[in-house]
Amino acid sequence: MANSSIEFDRKAAFHRFTNNGFKMLLFVLFTSFTFSAGGKEFTGDTIFGHVVNLPDVVIYNIEFMGINLSISKHVVMLLIVSLLTIMISLYATRIYRRDINAQPKGISNVFEILMEFVKSDIVIPNIGREKYKAWTPLIFTFFIFILMGNFIGMIPFFEKIPGVAGSSTITGNMGVTAALATITFFAIIVAGTIKHGFIGHWKNMIPGGVPAPVLLILIPIEIMGMFIKPLALMLRLGANMTAGHIGLVAIFGIPMILFANGAGYSQNISFSVGVISVLLNTAIYFLEIIVCLVQAYVFSLLSAVFIGMAIHAHH
Repeated sequence: MANSSIEFDRKAAFHRFTNNGFKMLLFVLFTSFTFSAGGKEFTGDTIFGHVVNLPDVVIYNIEFMGINLSISKHVVMLLIVSLLTIMISLYATRIYRRDINAQPKGISNVFEILMEFVKSDIVIPNIGREKYKAWTPLIFTFFIFILMGNFIGMIPFFEKIPGVAGSSTITGNMGVTAALATITFFAIIVAGTIKHGFIGHWKNMIPGGVPAPVLLILIPIEIMGMFIKPLALMLRLGANMTAGHIGLVAIFGIPMILFANGAGYSQNISFSVGVISVLLNTAIYFLEIIVCLVQAYVFSLLSAVFIGMAIHAHH
C-alpha cells in the first residue's frame, strides 16, 4: 500500500513537472522570437559567437604570465551554469540532509527521478553494482551540468550579457567539452588503477597471449584508442550543440540580412521571410530540446561505459 502511494505521488509530481515544463517552453519560445534579433548588426560573428570565444569581444581583459584569461560571454555563461547547477542541487537535496528517509516532493522528487535513472540505467549496467556508489556522483554531475548548460544556452535573456547578439551555449564551446572529456580520461585511469593496480591497469590494455609481432601493431592502436575515447566525447557533444545553435541563429539572420540597408529587398519581403523563419525555428527549437536531453544522456552513458571497461577489463 505504501509503495503504491509513493508511486502515485511520483506520477503526480511528474505530471505537474511536464505541465509546468510545457508552459515554460511556450514562454521561452515567445521570448526567443522577441529578443532573437537583439537590436544588433547580424554578421558572421553573431553566429560563431554562440559557440566560440571571439578574441576581440571580451567583457574584461585579463592576462597572466602571457596567458589570455579574459572574461568573455562564454566565461560568464559557464559561471552562471555552474552556480545554478550547485544551487539547484543543494536546494533539491536539502530535505535529505535533514532526514535521509524524508518523502521527496517538488524539485526534490524530480531530482530523485533523474538520479535513479542515471544510477539504474547508466551506471549499474555499465560499471556494476560493486562500484556504482563510487561513480554515480561523477556521472550524475556530468548529466545535470550538461543538461543545464544545454538548456540555459537556449534561453534568450542572456542576450543582455555584453558581447555578440543572442545567448551562448557553453556545451558548444570545445574548451568546455574538452575539460569534461579530460575529467573522463583521468577517471578511466583512476578506476582501472583502483581495481587492478597501476601496473595492472596498463597491462590490461594489451590482451594476453598475443604474438610479439602483433604487439607492434596493437600497442600503438591501444595508445591511440586511449586518447580517441575522450576526443570522441569532446567532439560529439560540441559538434551536436554547435550545429543546432548555428542553424537557429542563421535562420533568424536571413530576414535581418534581407532588411539590411543596401540589400535591395522591401520590408514586406523581409517580413514574409521572417514569418517563415520563426515557424521553421519553432520546429527546430523543439528538436533542440530533444538534442539537449540526448546529448547529456550520451555523454554520461559513454563516460560510464569507458569507466566500466577499465574496471571490467577482462570482459
